[in-house]
Parts: sequence; C-alpha cells; structure tokens
Amino acid sequence: MITTKNSATANAMALEDKYGAHNYHPLPVVLEKGDGVFVWDVEGKKYYDFLSAYSAVNQGHCHPKIINALTEQASTLTLTSRAFFNDKLGTYEEFMSNYFGFDKILPMNTGAEAVETAIKLCRKYAYEKKGVPENEAKIVVCENNFHGRTTTVISFSNDEGARKNFGPYTPGFTKVPYNDLEALENTLKTTKNIAGFLVEPIQGEAGVYVPDEGYINKAKALCEQYGVLFIADEVQTGIARTGQLLAVDHENVKPDILILGKALSGGVYPVSAVLANNDIMEVIKPGQHGSTFGGNPLAAAVATAALEVIQEENLAENAEKLGQLFRKELSAFAATHPIIKLVRGKGLLNAIVIDDTEDSSTAWDICIKLRDNGLLAKPTHGNIIRFAPPLVMTKDQLMDCVNIIKKTIQEF
Repeated sequence: MITTKNSATANAMALEDKYGAHNYHPLPVVLEKGDGVFVWDVEGKKYYDFLSAYSAVNQGHCHPKIINALTEQASTLTLTSRAFFNDKLGTYEEFMSNYFGFDKILPMNTGAEAVETAIKLCRKYAYEKKGVPENEAKIVVCENNFHGRTTTVISFSNDEGARKNFGPYTPGFTKVPYNDLEALENTLKTTKNIAGFLVEPIQGEAGVYVPDEGYINKAKALCEQYGVLFIADEVQTGIARTGQLLAVDHENVKPDILILGKALSGGVYPVSAVLANNDIMEVIKPGQHGSTFGGNPLAAAVATAALEVIQEENLAENAEKLGQLFRKELSAFAATHPIIKLVRGKGLLNAIVIDDTEDSSTAWDICIKLRDNGLLAKPTHGNIIRFAPPLVMTKDQLMDCVNIIKKTIQEF
C-alpha cells in the first residue's frame, strides 16, 4: 500500500497515533466498510478479511439479520441495568440454555469479563460445595494461554509483553504445559485445593496450536477423577469456528463451565456469557457479581439473532468442509515451498508457521504483501500467520484466497 502524506489512510493513522494509547500495532490499513467476507479501506480498495476480528465476525460483516435485530431493539429499549427486569433477557437466557445444553447463563459483555466471571464462580463453588479452605483455591491453567489482559489473567500468562511492570500479580494459579496429560494428572494428584482446570480447546493466540486428538476428552476425565471443574474458554474457538458448534464437541466433552464471547454477537456488539448447570451457578447470590450492561436488551436481541444465523446457514458444517480444503491446498503447497514450516488448524481456524525466528519480520512482511494482494491477515508470535475468515465464505471465494496466499508466498 502506497499512501501519500495527506491521504485519508495517512490522516486516520496519524490521528490514532497522536490521540490514542499505543497499546496495539495494527497492520497499516484503514477500514471503513464491511460486507460478508469483504472489507473496504478509506481509499476504496476491497479486501478479503482473513482475521474476522479474531473470530468475532464468524457470521460475516454486517449480517442483515443481526443488524436488523440491533436496529429494531435499539429503537425500543437499549439498557435498563439489572435493577429491573426487561422483556428480552429471560427469553434470551432460555434460548441460550437450550442452544448449548446448560441450566443457566450468566451474561456479561467481553471475553475477558467472562473469564473473570468463570474464575470467581469456580472459586466460590470450591469453597461452598467442596469445602476448600477460603482463599486457598487454586486453578490450573496452561502455559502459553491467552484468556485476556485483565490484572488477574496476566498473572497466569507467560507472555512477558503482557505481564511486565503490571504486577503485583494475583495468586492462586498453577501452570502446566499444554497438551501434556501426564503433567496435568501429576498436578491434580499432588497439589492441594485445586478448584478447576481452565483451558482453551485450541490455543488461538499461541498460534492456533491444536492439541493431540483425545487431549480434551482425557483432560475432562482427569478433572472428573480428581473432583475438579473443567472450564472451557471457547471465546475464540466457539460458535462454529472449528467445524463444530464448540471445539469441545469434536471430542464429545461437556464442560462444567463454558465461556463464550466474540462471535456470540457476530461482531456487532460486545456480548459474552458463562454457562453452567444449577449446582454450580447457584453459588452466585444477589450483589456478589454483575455488570451494568451485562444482559441488556440490545445484547440479548443481537446474540439471539447471531446464534440463529449459525444454525440457519449451517456455518459449522461450512467451516468443517472449507477448513479441510484450505489445509489440503496449503499443505500441498508447503511441501514445495520450504518457507512454510507447518500448516495446522481445525475448521476455519488455521495458521501457517513461517520457517524463521520469532523475532524476524518475515511473517509481518508477508502480511503486508498479502494486504497489497487483497487479503488481510495478521502475524502472532512473530513467525506465525493466523487465517480465520468469516464462516459465510464460499468454496470459490476460499480458492481465490488460497491462490492469493500462494502467489504472495512465492514472492518470498
């Protein structure tokens, strides 16, 4: 992309640089419109979106059904707080409970809020139902996890960029290697007062790290054996992204606590949720947890429409089919282009590992060239490029994107 000093792109980026905190390093493109799998920049150039706002836009940009739900509800009632009942929340909670198969839902707004909610719920259950001494509950987490950037969550992250100089850190977490059942069992066996195991079915931010087949199923069995709650963070992997409604569905696992966000609203409005059955959720009493915006009528209407789109358009099935095609095409291409070290993923959550060091600029440079060729993606962990297009993508569109990726890689 070539921008002149006074172009709309340069001006927009300069405003963010001057007036905004520098807590992100965006790809240099300024977007102003989206429709389905496409976005347009302020100069009018059209791109395939291959990030989907980190899997928040599974249903495609500005899906008409979701936008209609938003505008209709916005013109009627947007917020009451939970000081009063509203006519949308109960209907939404019933819909969610039936949709995902849990007794109850605790509605929040962002993914990080939902993770914090699940942590509080797990600890309170341990104290009140399991008899763990107060303030001694521990939650097992995985190395290289990403569950958000709140003070509590960064306390158990090993991303030094997210941690350094934000301490002191919150205690009560024990880390084990991801995809290591032996380490998990040894920790569950030897550590006192473990309340739960918090895990991503696929580690997205770590570079779409897919664990061995059977890992999630066996981890859940270990949790049951040792009386520990299994908490699945499906903020990024849920809502059809991996080819099933939930990533845990690939191994027929039912979490004790399920965390959802991102695509729960189709990227239209911040909506997240924690789901659990009555014996767990009943430990939360009035005044012990909440949110002014959590469960607002606008969120309820939007999330209901977003989940109906997933079912009506068979987006999980489409993600499964197109994901297999994508990995097949890129794996065959990688066999003759050694710059691609590995292709991995599940459904339409995929990544390529570039054969270079994490501190190199190769993956970033490839993403800049992909942008120039009409496709937007972003590196993670230096040498990994994540590919996660909207699930409404067609086979022809996917193959067009595969050709763009191949053409771009060939230039390196």
